[in-house]
Amino acid sequence: MASALRVLGIDPGLTRCGVGVVDVRADRSASLVHVGVVRSSPDAPIEQRLAAIAAGIRAVLAEHGPDVVAVERVFAQQNRSTVMGTAQASGIALLLAAEHGLPAATHTPSEVKAAITGYGNAEKLQVQTMVARVLRLDALPQPADAADALALALCHAWRRGASPAGGDAALTPAQRAWAAAEKATRR
Repeated sequence: MASALRVLGIDPGLTRCGVGVVDVRADRSASLVHVGVVRSSPDAPIEQRLAAIAAGIRAVLAEHGPDVVAVERVFAQQNRSTVMGTAQASGIALLLAAEHGLPAATHTPSEVKAAITGYGNAEKLQVQTMVARVLRLDALPQPADAADALALALCHAWRRGASPAGGDAALTPAQRAWAAAEKATRR
C-alpha cells in the first residue's frame, strides 16, 4: 500500500500503553494494521516497567514499519503519580521514534477528539464508535487505551495530510497555518 501513510499511534501509560497502527490514504480513508496494549506490572520497579513499555513499542515498530509516530501529549492531571507515569511512557515512545529515524508528533486529547468526532469534549464511547466506523471494524476497539491509540494515529494522518512524503505540500492552507502557529510556540 505505497500510497498510504502508515501511522503508529501511542496512548502512553505505565500500566497500559495503547498502540495502534493504521494506513491512511490521501482520500482520508483508513484501514487497521494493528492494535494492542503494552502492559507492565504495577508491582515491578519503575525501570522494569519502562523497559517493558519500550520492548512492546520496539516490537510494534519492527513488525509494522510505520512512517510516523503520533503520541498523546501529556496534560496536567490532578493525580501526580498518573501524570508522571504517562510522561515517562511518552518520553520512551518519543525516544524510540527518534532512534528509528521516524518523525514524531504529539496531540492533545481534545485535539484528537475534535479530529475524530468533530467535538473536542467527546466521550470515550463516541471516540471508540467513530474509530470503529472509520476503520470499518465489526466491534469497538477495546480497551479504551487501544481505541485512543488508533484515534491518535487517525488524527495525525488527517491533520498532517496522508501523504507518505508528508511535508507542507500535503497540507491544506488551514493545516499550514496551524503548523506555523505550533512552530512559533516552540521558539
